[in-house]
Amino acid sequence: MFTVAALYHFTRFDDVAALRDPLLALCRAEGISGSLLLAQEGINGTIAGSRTGTNKVLAHIRALPGCADLEWKESHAQDQPFARMKVRLKKEIVTMGQPDVDPRARVGHYVEAKDWNDLIQSPDVAVIDTRNDYEVAIGTFQGAVDPQTESFRDFPKWWEANKARFHNKRIAMFCTGGIRCEKSTNYLMSQGVDEVFHLKGGILKYLEEVPERDSTWQGDCFVFDGRVSVGHGLAEGPHALCHACRRPILPEDRRHPAYEQGVACHHCVAQTSEADKERFRERERQIQLAKARGEAHLGRSER
Repeated sequence: MFTVAALYHFTRFDDVAALRDPLLALCRAEGISGSLLLAQEGINGTIAGSRTGTNKVLAHIRALPGCADLEWKESHAQDQPFARMKVRLKKEIVTMGQPDVDPRARVGHYVEAKDWNDLIQSPDVAVIDTRNDYEVAIGTFQGAVDPQTESFRDFPKWWEANKARFHNKRIAMFCTGGIRCEKSTNYLMSQGVDEVFHLKGGILKYLEEVPERDSTWQGDCFVFDGRVSVGHGLAEGPHALCHACRRPILPEDRRHPAYEQGVACHHCVAQTSEADKERFRERERQIQLAKARGEAHLGRSER
């Protein structure tokens, strides 16, 4: 079993570039795979590897400036969910495109997983899913509002167009691990919304701690690794990825007439040209050739 650690932390890094190489070298030395983003506002990402190696990387991150109280969500995977290790420098560790948003200044009220059901079932509370449309499509909380955004950058525009719907409502927000809510709650407070709450630790913490019999979660939770989705108890879900559009698909979706492995699914078959599809077919041929030779191909993980 591989230990999977999903993490984020907002802090101030004065020299982001200096942090990258030592972190990447340690991950490689310990056989850790995954993706970490570094920006002046902090760190975000998910890593997977052995228990010992993961602990060493987490200890290294906690020793970075301002990261002593780093928290993470831990789960396990039967297979390595990442093909390689990436540490990238970014402008934002989660892209909202709002330069005045600063989660270090203030955020909404944190709500523990055990208290979440009581909050969202209150009649004066509006529950908003801050994730992207393809994530919401496979699972969300009962009664949650889906903004139908293609990226987190679209959220402020959606709020401006829809804020009148939430007049005199308390706002409860949630996302996969909590990071998007750090920014979205700060943004709403800057827009004059006084009572804003968000699920501490995100959906992952809720699925880990709340028994399925008591849960108001419906479906599966999309995760950004080879597992694709997880359910209650953070057990691996049934989804795979369409490697053309990167959307989650179920086993029965592979039997759809539009499905062609690595080329198209029913979500994207009408969105790409025949020239695009031919490029995807060539990529798929190269992946299968590499697989036959027993080699890893950087084009994708097999899930």
